[in-house]
Parts: sequence; structure tokens; C-alpha cells
Amino acid sequence: MLRREDQRLTTGHGRYTVDWNLSRQLHAVFLRADRAHAAIKRIDITAALAHAGVRAVLTGDDAKAAGFKSLPNIVGYPGRDGMQLHKPFYPVLAQERVRFVGEPVAMVVADAEAIAEEARDLIEIEYEDLPAAIGFDAATTEGAAQIHAGAPGNLAFDFESGDAAAVAAAFARARFASKLTINSQRLIGNSLEPRACLAAFDAASGCYTLYVPLQGVGGMRGQLSAVTGVPQDKIIIGTLDVGGCFGIRGPAYPEYVAAMLAARKLCRPVKWTGSRSESFSSDFHGRALSLTCELALDAQGNMLAIRFDDRCDIGAYAAAFGSFIASRNVTVTIGGVYRVPALYARTRLAFTNAAPVSAYRGAGRPDIAYAIERLVDFAAHEHGFDPIELRRRNFVPPLAMPYKTANGTVYDSGEFAAVMDDALKHSDWAGFAVRRESSKKAGKLRGIGIATYLEAGGGGSGKDQVGVEFDVDGNLTLLAVTHSSGQGHETVFPEIVARELGIDASHIRFHVEPTTAALTGSGTGGSRGVLGTGSVFRVLGQKLIEIARPHAAAAMKVPEGELRYSAGGYHAGDRSLGFIELARSLAAIKPHPLNTVAEGAFGVSFPNGCHVAEIEIDPDTGSTAIARYTAVDDLGTVVNQTLVEGQVHGGVVQGVGQAFSEHAVYDVSGQLLSGSFLDYPMPRAGWLPSIDVHEHAVPTPTNALGAKGVGESGCSGSLPALANAVIDALRPLGITKLDMPFTPPRVWQAIQAAQR
Repeated sequence: MLRREDQRLTTGHGRYTVDWNLSRQLHAVFLRADRAHAAIKRIDITAALAHAGVRAVLTGDDAKAAGFKSLPNIVGYPGRDGMQLHKPFYPVLAQERVRFVGEPVAMVVADAEAIAEEARDLIEIEYEDLPAAIGFDAATTEGAAQIHAGAPGNLAFDFESGDAAAVAAAFARARFASKLTINSQRLIGNSLEPRACLAAFDAASGCYTLYVPLQGVGGMRGQLSAVTGVPQDKIIIGTLDVGGCFGIRGPAYPEYVAAMLAARKLCRPVKWTGSRSESFSSDFHGRALSLTCELALDAQGNMLAIRFDDRCDIGAYAAAFGSFIASRNVTVTIGGVYRVPALYARTRLAFTNAAPVSAYRGAGRPDIAYAIERLVDFAAHEHGFDPIELRRRNFVPPLAMPYKTANGTVYDSGEFAAVMDDALKHSDWAGFAVRRESSKKAGKLRGIGIATYLEAGGGGSGKDQVGVEFDVDGNLTLLAVTHSSGQGHETVFPEIVARELGIDASHIRFHVEPTTAALTGSGTGGSRGVLGTGSVFRVLGQKLIEIARPHAAAAMKVPEGELRYSAGGYHAGDRSLGFIELARSLAAIKPHPLNTVAEGAFGVSFPNGCHVAEIEIDPDTGSTAIARYTAVDDLGTVVNQTLVEGQVHGGVVQGVGQAFSEHAVYDVSGQLLSGSFLDYPMPRAGWLPSIDVHEHAVPTPTNALGAKGVGESGCSGSLPALANAVIDALRPLGITKLDMPFTPPRVWQAIQAAQR
């Protein structure tokens, strides 16, 4: 089945936030902090307000007067020794201090964007500069600048998972031990669609209507309500298309709340369209993790324990999901696909004078997969084990499923050895030596890297609900609160219901805006779209068959017990009544008697796989080319092959970007040095001309479809596979450690240092 969205989206007929316009709308721009850390001594907005065409200038005082609360953070669990996460007040517009370059300080609203920009330049602001702390180490060093009064030493949270004593005992009796520190550098999401919003307020009803890029209606509405105090049923989300999410579209940002305030004050819609440079500096960033990992082995290579000491730079505020990812998410799968008797991880989070960190594709799972698989490869070579056999010896076997890890995570299903065997076959692992020799003759360094991975998908978000409404022709409109940003919801959700009902999918469409039903759901994120919302759509199909049964029996004048359902209709003897025909016959009844809601709560699944990357390095320039890439993934039940391949391709290329080019860099004063595409290279299609994608499906019992999710698998598998390939190419020169991104200068410098 072809993607329904493609015709609209690829011909310029999508409707993104910037495409929405309302009558009498005004335009907003933001004055942002131009320094990383300073006290605000004075703001004078007099000249800006007097500028022709300016309708309002809002500052932190206006947000304070409105009674707005702090922007939300989801962590509610204790850390090490009962420590609670420090949650300093995160203002909509800066109050008293600015804490990172790009933080919004004032909002100018005018008749036109150009007028607002002119007025912004008239705002006078006096700062008292304060020392900046950039990076975890600098922020936690004795004497570092104090960023928030309630977080001594800038330590935001200290979290642990597992049994430290059991791990220490395992290391004490180990024959071999390896230790490695890897950095998963700070990244900038850079979605296709820059951030924007359009907010309108209706004084008569007290309702707000918002158009914003988002990943789910429920999450966005809940966060906005928490900050503003506006009841959720008074916040209407009208968004249609979203140009890329990657996790950074999940949170409510300060600009959205400020636009709501301005719309209420002025009784006119207020629109803000962010520039790409604003996205670089003020969108929530991703990753920013450093992980020190240790592996204990016995004499035969059996894993005895894994220990982590992790550090995360969460930026200036405890924003949205960042602290959750750096603590719970990054530790939930610290054993990877391996049967490890003892596990322990400690994670410390620090405030710094950089943009806050939140979710970014994989949300901690690619980072931990990267660390584990680099560690296993490093240990194998350090102690003389074959990397393939070391992995095989320690895989959790299928018969052990469901498998409870030493830190309490329960894996649902998986055939890790069989998945790796598939990857070895499809990648022609056995033929690599010949290809390496050919590269050597051409003066190139060739490396091959293998990585298994496992990550948690879905679950943990309560129940999902979906709805259906029928029209006069008996066609179905599916409703849900989960937004697509390229996942193909308009294709896959009708496909699921059509299969269940046995009807042609042309009778079904998906609409992301619930028109009559007040639905709940977790949206997209954590690879949960199909396993959560999709599973409930399967439940909906089953429910429709049953609630339509008495109507079919009445129409066919037979007892319900004599009806059987198959091939898109009800059958009794030699008579049949199609489902669509029945729905059409009931259309005169208002509301349609088959309109209904279905719901379900489904558990966590564990997508897993094995990726093999083969690269070639030019030692004279340090440039790296990807020669081959093979992905074998266990994604459970595959609903739509085309969509799965697209998600794997996108995830792998996103991993390629982190591996070879992307890095958000601040100088010591807190200025963002990589604030444009001139300084922040994005991955290009030519970097990975082909990907060999295969599935090894082991359906999960944790949801109605048996699907495990795919959105983050490509990213989780590609980071360690690519890193292991680069190190494999450089190992003959004596290079066993190198951090991403593997840019030509960094690789060339490592080669030069090794040769010296």
C-alpha cells in the first residue's frame, strides 16, 4: 500500500504551522539573551512600545503577573540516597537572570513581523555579566559559577540503578576487566520545519486555539495547561502537518505560552515564526552525555558485571524530558542483549549555561547501545576474544524470555543470536578480509563494525484511545490524538483497521483532530505510535465487528448467533451483508450507531537488532566513506514494509550525522559556535547511498499487534556499528579510542599522532 501522505507532502500541499493564518492576526518576535549568564538590571521597553504598529511588549513581569508556573518536568522519582531532582523555576520570559544564549527575554507583538523586528532593536536592556559554566566538568568543578541557588555545585540530580555491591564483588573475582569512556556529544534537532506557533483566544468561551509543531495533542495540551492554569478542555490544538519531530517537538516551549498570553491580552491571534538561527540556539538540544563503562569477564569470557558512571549536561534548566532520559531512560537497558548477573549505573546531571536538553531520537537508548557495544568490542580486542563469539556466548537465549535483567527490566522476546547470524550473512562478514586487502592496495584503511542493540519502546504512558465516525456513505473516519511527523499515520492506521474488518482501505481515512470525541493518548515518541495507537485501532476493528453484529442480524432477520464474520461482511447460510453496506444503511440514524471509541493499555516492547557497517578511510585526508551498511532488526510484527524501511533508513542516516559531522559546540563564555549550517554539517544522502535492510521478526506479547516499534532502531544500531567500524580501520595504527564525530580533521589528527 502506497503512502497516502506523499502526494500532498511532496507537492507543497502540506499544511504546517507557518501555513496557518487567522483573520486580524498580529506578529511576534522575541528578544533573546545574547550572553550565557547575567543578571537583568533593567529593561526599558518605552521606545519599543511607542514604535508605530506595535501592539504590545511583554517581559517576565507580565508572565509573573499572569501567574504562570514553571515550564514542566516529568521526573517525580527519587535518586541516589533519596535525592530529588532540583527543579528551578523555568520562566516563560526571563526573570531576574538569563542563563543561556537564546533564552527569551521579551516578546514584541506588532501589525507585521518587520515592524516587530524594528521595535525589538529599540528595547534597552542592562545586564550585569556573571561567569558562565559550560559542560558538566566545568559546571561541577569547585568554584564554578552557581547557576541556580537551590542546586549546590550545579548538581541537578544523582541517580542510580542496580546493585553496586554485587557489581563490586563481581569485579573483585573477575579474570578480565575493561574500562572505556565514550562521549555522546550535544546535538541540535534541526527539524525540517523550524519552530513556530499561532495562538488565538476567544473571550466568549475562554478557549484558546493553537497551531504548533507537536508529537501529540494530549501531551502538548497538558503541559500548556500546567503552566498557564487554563483547563485542558479550553485548549484546542488545530495542528495538521508537522515537519519532523525527533523528540524535540514533544515539549511545550516558552514561546507558545507567551503567544497565549499575548493573544488573551490583545484579543487578537498572535503568530510567531522562528528563524533557523533561533532553532539552533533555543530549541531543546539532545544527547550531551559522557558514559564511563566497565565490563568484568571470567576466564572463558562470560560476562560477570557491567558498571556505568554517567554524566549529563542538561543545560540551564530541568526541561521537559531531559533529566528523565539522562537518568531512567539511559539506565533501563544497561545490560543490552546480554545475560549479565550484576548491573549498576550511576548518573549525575549538572546544570550548565547552555540550551536545555530534552528528548532526541532514541532518548538515551542509542547512547547506551553505543556505550555497551563499544565496550564489548574494546574488551574483546583488549583480552584476545573474538568479538563475534564473545557476543554469542553472552546473549540472553530465547528460552530465557521473558528475561528479567539484574536491574529489574523485563525483556519481552528476542532471538539475538539468530539476528546476528542473519546480519553476518547479509553483510558478507566472511568476505571482509578480501575487501580490506583491496582497499589496502588502493592506499585506504578499511574497517568493519558490528553492533547488537536493544531498546525499550512504548509503554508507560497510560491508556490510548481512538475513535471512529461514519459518514452517509458508510465510510470511516478514524480519530486519535497522535500526530505524524513523517511516520505515515494516514496510511498505516486505516490499513490496520481495514485488515481487521476485511474491507478495502479506501473506505477509511485517518484524521488527527478529534472532532467529537475527547480522546486521550500518548502521541508519538519512544517508538510507540503503532504499538500504542495502532494496537488500539486493531481493538477498534474487533469492537466494530461486535457492535455491528445486532444491526446485521436485524437487517438479515436472523439470530445473532447464526452470524459469522469474514471477508468484510456478515454471513448466514448463503446470504451475506457487507460491513460498508450495513454502515451505509444505518447512516440515517443520528448519531451513527457504529460511532464508537476503543481503548487499551499496552506494555513496553524491546526492539532489537544487529547492524554491520563497513567504512573506508583515506589516511591522507581523514575522510571516511561508508562502503556497505547492513541492518537486521527484530521489530516484531511488521504492519507496512515500506514505512518500516523508511524509518530504518531515516534512523540510520540520523546516526550517520552524529557519527561523522554533528556537534553543538559552545565556547567557554557560552556562545554557540555551531549556530548555523555553515558550522553544523547535516548528513547528506550521498554519505550512505544504499542500506541493506532485513527483518527478523519475533512478535511481542505486550500489545495487540505484536509490533515492537521502529522509530529509534536505526539510530540505536548505527552509532555503535559505525564507531566500531572506524576503530577497526584505525586499530592497526594503534588507535583504540576516538570520540564522535569522526570528522576528517579529527581522524587525520589521530592518524598523525599515532604515526608519530
